[in-house]
Amino acid sequence: MIERLPEWLPIQTSQATVNIILLGVILTASIFADTIARRTRVPRISILMLVGIVIAVIHQVWLGQRDGDLLGGLTEPLIQLALVMVAFLLGSELKVSRLRRTGPLILVVSLFVIVGGGLLVGAGLLALGYPLVVAVTLAAISVATDPAAVSESVKENRKAGLLPKVLLGIVAIDDAWGIVVFGLSMATLGWVIGSEAELALLHALWELGGAVLLGAAIGLPAVWLTGRLRPGEPTQVEAIALILLLAGFSSSMGVSALLASMVAGSLVANLSHHHTRSFREIEHIEWPFLVFFFVLSGASVNLYQATDAIVLTVSYIALRVAGRVLGGYLSTRVAPARGKKLPGSIGLALTPQAGVAIGMALLAAERFPELRDTILPVVVASTIIFELLGPVLVRRVLRS
Repeated sequence: MIERLPEWLPIQTSQATVNIILLGVILTASIFADTIARRTRVPRISILMLVGIVIAVIHQVWLGQRDGDLLGGLTEPLIQLALVMVAFLLGSELKVSRLRRTGPLILVVSLFVIVGGGLLVGAGLLALGYPLVVAVTLAAISVATDPAAVSESVKENRKAGLLPKVLLGIVAIDDAWGIVVFGLSMATLGWVIGSEAELALLHALWELGGAVLLGAAIGLPAVWLTGRLRPGEPTQVEAIALILLLAGFSSSMGVSALLASMVAGSLVANLSHHHTRSFREIEHIEWPFLVFFFVLSGASVNLYQATDAIVLTVSYIALRVAGRVLGGYLSTRVAPARGKKLPGSIGLALTPQAGVAIGMALLAAERFPELRDTILPVVVASTIIFELLGPVLVRRVLRS
């Protein structure tokens, strides 16, 4: 073993150098993940989070760094940027014209699945003896759905009719509901468990109201300013500027980055009439950040505490599935006349869970650091399972 390198060999091992190498390794791993996903039909998201867990094993078990940040402070901003991009693009789906076409049936089914699922998860965890913060947080996270997994399964099935249309309509708005519910839940928890009720209430109101104001303050000027240099389409510089401004100001102002970004994205989508494709540049740069997001989420799990969350994970998965099934079934009973044609098991087709849920878990872990090792392993493990089982359940419902 060489104890000392020759003086003429200019090898540097600074944190910055290690970070650059690790980022390159993560992106390289994503290439292999894409290859495996295409050949095995295993979802890329599940593979990327498993890569993150392998990195956690190396980092925590082999190198003995139990509490160290893998990228030395770079993890949080990378995750923040990925979340802002996801929320901004989600806001772009909330066009008034699209919501008008959605119709009451999709809204009824969506609300029943969200309310039924969230209430059952929260009440079930409380009944099992888990703390209020854990129950409410996981109930709010359970609302999120993975639109990509549902949409891909529907398109692969190539089935026409009411059911595919309803499913595609629901997943277009489901995560928007999720962000609102999560924001309200976090603000309410801060108020309930805060030591000074009045101050906690003001903070909760600022977290939500400030997010809407920030989204409007950045989104409204962007409506007019973007898409001028290159007519009809914002440039990559404009897209990156919006993302950085939203991420930076939301963090410094202490408001919900998800809600602020969704508001900004929705404003640009609805008011930029001179745009032909408002968000193509963000879509172009989004995937590398999502790779970092999913891998680093898996790597953030404390493996020495993860075994303590096994029972909670199983409970969360069972309650979420039961809540979706119950909500879906009830929606088909009370929905308008056309809703009676939908299968009672429609809720099973809305079980996939991915990026937004992981993002919520990371934000909750930041908000309640003492619960990080409880919430994060549950959401990471359940996301891997739901991403594997979700497409199978979607196809089963479509065949019913």
